[in-house]
Amino acid sequence: MSRMAWAGKSDIGLKRRNNEDTFLISTELGFCLVADGIGGAAAGEVASRTFAETAGEIFQSAQPLSEKDVIQAVRETFKAANERVRAHIHRNPTHLGMGCTAELLAFHPDGFVLGHLGDSRTYRLRDAQFTRLTSDHTLVQAQLDQGLITPEAARTHPMRHVILRAVSGEEAVELDLIRGKILPGDGFLLCSDGLTDMVDDVRIHEILAAGGSVQTRVDRLVEEALAAGGRDNVTVVLCEVVE
Repeated sequence: MSRMAWAGKSDIGLKRRNNEDTFLISTELGFCLVADGIGGAAAGEVASRTFAETAGEIFQSAQPLSEKDVIQAVRETFKAANERVRAHIHRNPTHLGMGCTAELLAFHPDGFVLGHLGDSRTYRLRDAQFTRLTSDHTLVQAQLDQGLITPEAARTHPMRHVILRAVSGEEAVELDLIRGKILPGDGFLLCSDGLTDMVDDVRIHEILAAGGSVQTRVDRLVEEALAAGGRDNVTVVLCEVVE
């Protein structure tokens, strides 16, 4: 497997009373994730933490090596975490509506596998090209895709946080699974909407392209979101294929 550099940071932000985001980096097992809790206070926090704990357990027990193994581990993480959230809601009916968005990025010798649900995002920086790999599972994104609203209107739409798919205990998990090759110098950014609501893609690209260590750039992204108002928890993970 290629040598990787990793960094992550989560901040409560300037308006929230608790941090419902969770991130996890496993350098040994070659994966990282960002999960953003939904459904209110403690319930959202439980859901995002459940997703991270589930990923750690499954990747540790599976020790995936091939692309097929990694795909299976990613799928199983979302499925098992969803079942655990369902079980939690059954035991705690007042937490009905809890869940989390989730980005899970795992590497194997030939490339990467990305599992995505919700409106957290994953981007790739390759040479000078900054590409968003995921599409938000939101009502507003669906309206954008149908041409019903403009990108400008989407940024301030009053229903922009209505999420259509998440790890929320539903009977079936309709997961986006994205696969690709990796090249030396590739950078992958996973983040909660606490970053992308505050900082646009152009500025995110500028910060990533400015150079410095992965931790320095992660810190700058979080600082930028806070300087712009920090209305939500902000969580950022950056991993880079070392040349």
